[in-house]
Amino acid sequence: MLNEQITGFSFHNYPDFSELGYEVIRELGRNQEAGRITYLANALYSDQQVVIKQFRFASEDVDWSGLKTYEREIEVLQQLDHPRIPCYLDCFETSESFCLVQEYKKAPSLAEKHSFNPEEIKQIAVSVLEILVYLQTRPLAIIHRDIKPENILVDEQLNAYLVDFGLARIRGEEVGVSSFAAGTPGFMPPEEERCDFLTEASDLYSLGATLICLLTDTRSVNISKLISDRRFDFQQLVPQLSPCFVDWLTKMVEPKQKHRIHNASLALETLKPIRVIGTATPIETALAAIKRGKLAVVIGLASIGIIAATSSLMINKQGDLLRQSRNQIKAKLEIILKFK
Repeated sequence: MLNEQITGFSFHNYPDFSELGYEVIRELGRNQEAGRITYLANALYSDQQVVIKQFRFASEDVDWSGLKTYEREIEVLQQLDHPRIPCYLDCFETSESFCLVQEYKKAPSLAEKHSFNPEEIKQIAVSVLEILVYLQTRPLAIIHRDIKPENILVDEQLNAYLVDFGLARIRGEEVGVSSFAAGTPGFMPPEEERCDFLTEASDLYSLGATLICLLTDTRSVNISKLISDRRFDFQQLVPQLSPCFVDWLTKMVEPKQKHRIHNASLALETLKPIRVIGTATPIETALAAIKRGKLAVVIGLASIGIIAATSSLMINKQGDLLRQSRNQIKAKLEIILKFK
């Protein structure tokens, strides 16, 4: 990449923060309506590259809610210490703007064009859930409220980084009920849209929506195409996914909070052993059927399993093993039926 600064001349009209110890390298992104611009910069008194988020209050038609976002992000970041949440470094004021300085992670956002396979997407999901477990198990839990592809960075090792805490809520404030809906349509859980009580499950909905976008190669702006009658309808687009993984994803984006996975710890625990690709095993099919109330299907599948095992063992003329296997299968069936 060509150096954008040549003998003191800049091809871009970047702000001059040199007296404050920073030299802008390039623009990373902007939200023109909110008056926010994000830059990559060099810290002049160290070898560190940093991110500078600038809120331009001097711009025309500035949205002053952007200032609240700026202040909230500083407040939240100062409380956090996690290797995959870029840390707060500094803040300063100029004649026309407020600026937040944050650690830079060399990792593109999920909003950029990627081609992840389902196993890699599961790895990304695990990485994000680990961050959410940290946020949710603090003495004062934090709800991010704006999880989407644009706010998740992923490096070459598929480590995820969570950014943009400007809409975050801290448990223990007047949390719970939201006075105004915030977030991004499509990724925003139904309770946020209703300005209703928020819980740890609210962020899970947004993460589930993000994962579905990745699996179906859907851009954030087109997420509405995946939603029918207020529910995500994506299974036919990814027929290679295992039923258990589809079931897990469906519970992540369940519109009703009480039916959604309750928190990140539980979501992580249940995701780790799930196979992403392939057909379900007989036991997995039985469990899935039970959860849907299809007891007759379970009994039929279990009977088929017993008959198949019996036939196989009879061919091998192993009478003792036959009786032992049948008893084991029956015992497993009894355990499964207890979940009904």
